[in-house]
Amino acid sequence: MDYEEFEKAVDLFGILTRVSKKELKQKYLKLSKKFHPDMPEGSDEKFQELQQAYELLNSYIDSFMYSFDEEEFKAQFPPFTNYKNWNK
Repeated sequence: MDYEEFEKAVDLFGILTRVSKKELKQKYLKLSKKFHPDMPEGSDEKFQELQQAYELLNSYIDSFMYSFDEEEFKAQFPPFTNYKNWNK
């Protein structure tokens, strides 16, 4: 995987910010219906491109390495950064 392929996959899925694996799958399912060869906007080529992009992004999410520091925790879980929110 190189960055150009990664960037193309991100653009295809319309990802603007962080996305969870669940959200990525939802986007994939929606786009796969749109680009399926049996649909008016679909084609074998576009559908294949979508599948490859999904596999690439899924692989990236699976192999992401976390640093487990406080800053990353706060970025991943903003509601839990203030102990006062824990009881709500």
